[in-house]
Amino acid sequence: MSPLLRVQSRIGQRTLLLTTAAVPLTGWAVHAVTLHRQLADTRRDPLTGLLRRDSYTARARRLMARHDDLALVMVDQDHFKAVNDTMGHPAGDAVLAATAARLTAWAGPRASVGRLGGDEFAVALQAPATVLEQRLAQLVRRLHTPVVLDDGRTVDVAASVGAATPDAIGSRDLSLLQRAADTALYDGKHSGRAHLATAAHVTVPSVNGRRPGRPGTAVWGRAA
Repeated sequence: MSPLLRVQSRIGQRTLLLTTAAVPLTGWAVHAVTLHRQLADTRRDPLTGLLRRDSYTARARRLMARHDDLALVMVDQDHFKAVNDTMGHPAGDAVLAATAARLTAWAGPRASVGRLGGDEFAVALQAPATVLEQRLAQLVRRLHTPVVLDDGRTVDVAASVGAATPDAIGSRDLSLLQRAADTALYDGKHSGRAHLATAAHVTVPSVNGRRPGRPGTAVWGRAA
């Protein structure tokens, strides 16, 4: 065999080996991307794109471990059932999606923003005490901005907001912070402003569907 033919033969063998090796590698890459997308889908709520409860909690705990100036914020839509009943469930879905977008924009990319279920949301973010009240007031204004639907109709919306910080309640336990923030939320339900939790809000029980209310009282069910 001539030297030229030997070189061509070697090149052909190498090309065949590279091509054969590329097939499973390419297939695995596509498979890995698919798995990654499926995993991401399980972590996020399909309607709002926010983290589901477990993923939100895991991220919030990581933030808690890294930062001292963390705040836990609970958000609950006001009169949400009335939106579904009078304007239809697509309108309700649009309100939830708009609320999620507003929370995400307000909290920033480093926060943990989750939909806990229904019309209830939670945010864990860095918020120094010196600016927390101002930031919460900004959030309330955003959440009270009417939502414009695709068909041009406008939905008047509102939300109740409660917040808790480790310094205010004397604990860095995420569950206690969330309970305190939820209690503060119901303490100021429909008030049009955010309520900050104190240590007293941690002691209010929530058992078998009983929602926390003012310290020393209880609010049953969820206000419409």
